[in-house]
Amino acid sequence: MAFPRIEHVNVTVTDPERAARLMEALFDWKVRWQGPARDGGRAIHVGSDVHYIALYTDANATYTEEDFVKGRPLNHIGVEVDDLDATEARVIAAGLVPFSHGDYEPGRRFYFFDPDGIEYEVVSYG
Repeated sequence: MAFPRIEHVNVTVTDPERAARLMEALFDWKVRWQGPARDGGRAIHVGSDVHYIALYTDANATYTEEDFVKGRPLNHIGVEVDDLDATEARVIAAGLVPFSHGDYEPGRRFYFFDPDGIEYEVVSYG
């Protein structure tokens, strides 16, 4: 068996189109697929050719801030980039606030929350 790897993560968001545009702007990802999903919902898969995030919303749900409390159950999504400083500049340009910068083995990192309050860790090992 080949070495296992995470192929995708599926998260609920309030607006998959907005979330996909953000991922495209921050990480140069592309929409791989979009369409109807379970329970009458909608999903957009955005990422690279080998990894992606599935952004899902339930058409019948009314989301509240309580639905996106940090750590319930997801703590953050980690994204590895080649150029941490350039990515941070894109995060700031998108109106988001980087925080908890760290420079320790094995790499440099920072965090930000997307508009739904989902936390991302951006790390570079270069």
